Amino acid sequence: MNKEGKIYVAGHRGMVGSAIVRSLERNGYHNIITRTHKELDLTRQDQVEKFFAEEKPDYVFLAAAKVGGIVANSEALADFMYDNMILEMNVIHEAWKNNCKKLLFLGSSCIYPRMAPQPMKENCLLTSELEKTNEAYALAKISGLKYCEFLNRQYGTDYISCMPTNLYGPNDNYHPTHSHVLPALIRRFHEAKEQGLTEVTCWGTGSPLREFLYVDDLADGCVFLMNNYSGNETVNMGTGKELTIKELTELVAKVVGYTGEIKWDPTKPDGTPRKLLDVSKLEGLGFHYKTELEEGIRLTYEDFLHNPMRAER
Repeated sequence: MNKEGKIYVAGHRGMVGSAIVRSLERNGYHNIITRTHKELDLTRQDQVEKFFAEEKPDYVFLAAAKVGGIVANSEALADFMYDNMILEMNVIHEAWKNNCKKLLFLGSSCIYPRMAPQPMKENCLLTSELEKTNEAYALAKISGLKYCEFLNRQYGTDYISCMPTNLYGPNDNYHPTHSHVLPALIRRFHEAKEQGLTEVTCWGTGSPLREFLYVDDLADGCVFLMNNYSGNETVNMGTGKELTIKELTELVAKVVGYTGEIKWDPTKPDGTPRKLLDVSKLEGLGFHYKTELEEGIRLTYEDFLHNPMRAER
C-alpha cells in the first residue's frame, strides 16, 4: 500500500475496525477515511454509491459487520444474513466500480464446516455442513469472500480475504446476552466479584475447544496481508493454539480476580465442538501473532474497566 494512498476502514468504531486504524497509524498510514453508521449506512446502496463516487478510496478494509454470540445468532437469523450480505456486497461492488486498488474482506472462522478436519485448512471451505447456530452469518461471510474471488477471476481485481479465529480485545461488546464468550465471561466474573457472589453458572459443558486471537494482532496481520498477499483463496488468521471453554473460563476468572465456584449448565448449547485454524499459510507468508492469551485478557479487562460505554446493559 502506498503510504499516501487513501484508505477507507469500514466499521472503524468496532473492535476490529478500530484496531485496524491503530495498526495503520502505527505503520505510518495517515490518509484514513472513516464514517460512522449515522453518517453512512452501508446497507443502503444509494448511500454507499455516493460515498465511493465522492471519496474514491485507493484501499478498503471491510471490517463492518453485524456480529453476536450464539444467542444473538439464533434469535435473529434473517437479520444476520440480510444485514451482513447486503452491506458487504454494497461495499465490495462500489470498490470495484470506483477502481479501488486493493480490498481486504474480513470473514470469520465460522465459515468452515461444523465437522471440518482439525486444524482447519483454507481449502476445507464448503466441503460439508455448517454449524447451525451461526449458519446465517456464515453464509453471508462466504458470499462476501466468494464475491471477492469472482471479481478477481472475472475482472482482474486484487481483492483478498482473511478468516480470523475468535477475536477479543479493546472496544469489544460486553453485552450480557449479545456478546461473544470471552467478553461475556469478563463481564460475568467482574459483576460476580463486585456483588460478592459465591458461584457463577456458565453455559454448556465447558468441553468445546476454542482458539482466541488478540484484535491488535489481527489488525497487524491485516495490514501485513494488504502489503504481502494476493490470491483468490482466503488466509486463516489465528494463533494455532486452543484451549477448552472450561480452561478459558478459569483463566478469565483468574485475571478478573473472581474466586467463587464455577458451575456448568449442560442444558445450554455448546456450539461447534472444536474450531482450530491451520495458520501455516499465514506463517509461511512471514506473519506471527505476538500477544499470548492471559496478557490479552488482562488488556481487555482494563479496557472493560476504563470504557464504561462498552460495558453496556
